[in-house]
Amino acid sequence: MKRTSRIFSLILLLVLSVATHGCIGIDCGKEKGHCMSEVERVSVGDINITYQILGQGYPIVLIMGFGSTMDMWSPLFLDNLSSKYKVIVFDNRGMGNTTAPPGNFSIAQFADDTAGLMAALGIEKAHILGWSMGSFVAQELAVRYPERVNKIILYAGDCGGKEAVMPSPQVLKDLADTSGSPEERGMRLFSLLFPKDWLSKQPAFYKWFPLPKETSSPENIERQAQAIAAWPGAYDRLGLIKSPALIVTGKEDVITPPENAFILAQRINVSWLVQFGGAGHGLMYQYPDSLAKIVADFIELSN
Repeated sequence: MKRTSRIFSLILLLVLSVATHGCIGIDCGKEKGHCMSEVERVSVGDINITYQILGQGYPIVLIMGFGSTMDMWSPLFLDNLSSKYKVIVFDNRGMGNTTAPPGNFSIAQFADDTAGLMAALGIEKAHILGWSMGSFVAQELAVRYPERVNKIILYAGDCGGKEAVMPSPQVLKDLADTSGSPEERGMRLFSLLFPKDWLSKQPAFYKWFPLPKETSSPENIERQAQAIAAWPGAYDRLGLIKSPALIVTGKEDVITPPENAFILAQRINVSWLVQFGGAGHGLMYQYPDSLAKIVADFIELSN
């Protein structure tokens, strides 16, 4: 469990070192589309959650991964998804402009926060999509609040606990390598998020990667890492998920190995499994149109 926390902490260290030196990113303040939506805040339990609503239609709630804020979703992915659905993105507890009182965080607490946000926005039921750590939260939400979840999409996720398949020793070594300039560390991050062959054919890929405008305190990031480390996983509870599930993985994801997708698909009662060839952990930045289409097809066709 400590190894999992260490992985996420190292990823975040690399992301922040790149973003703060301005060597990558889309400036959302200058982009059309989803970035023009008004950011709002609502009281949920003991916190105030910052969120955006994009588009119209049946709601789909997106849950962000470790240490990241809602401005890290792929703009093109959001634009495609919000052309058909009302998309709700938000900052998890303690991230970005969402508040957090003192005390420990937990994955179950993040699920409670998500359910509370839905209630505060008058959303009785929605489709739920979680990326990476967000998939942990989505699993807890589906188990704890089945009445809130219509269909669930788990992207680049695993079941947690001892049953989850961890990255290879070489990937762990690469994640732990903090040598070099911020730009060099950033390029190492991209080599882990994206397949090397794809990167070699995309010389301007860095322009597509959103530049975060929000910041999160190191203390809250560490509390989130501890929540991941303490999560017992959902392996023995996946059978309790009654909602149809779409499991999405990049076949070349070295951070969350694709074997994890098969575990999730086998344990959840009704599931689709989609593998993206030539895609890594950051497949929503690689293939935003295709990912949005797969999500929409699943929502419309699954029972």
